[in-house]
Amino acid sequence: MAWWLWIVAGCALAGLEILVPVFVFLGFAIGAVLTGLIDWLGLPAMAWMAGSMPRHLLVFAVLSLIAWLGLVAVFGLKRGQVKVWEKDINDNG
Repeated sequence: MAWWLWIVAGCALAGLEILVPVFVFLGFAIGAVLTGLIDWLGLPAMAWMAGSMPRHLLVFAVLSLIAWLGLVAVFGLKRGQVKVWEKDINDNG
């Protein structure tokens, strides 16, 4: 599979994260870009993934999970921290 398709998919997912900020698409975007970089740079994992879409998807899924866990560790709620809601969506004012 062409490496640039993974990079374009990662950029599209990053754009989707900007439009719909749910803090999920960014992990997928990072995973897609990293998968594309592995293909482009010809890292050792590329030889294992060569010509196999399921293996590409497996690497993408693992990298996305690692990226998402890293983002949660850095930007998520810290231990003992409580999220306080200042405004309710049902408030009319």
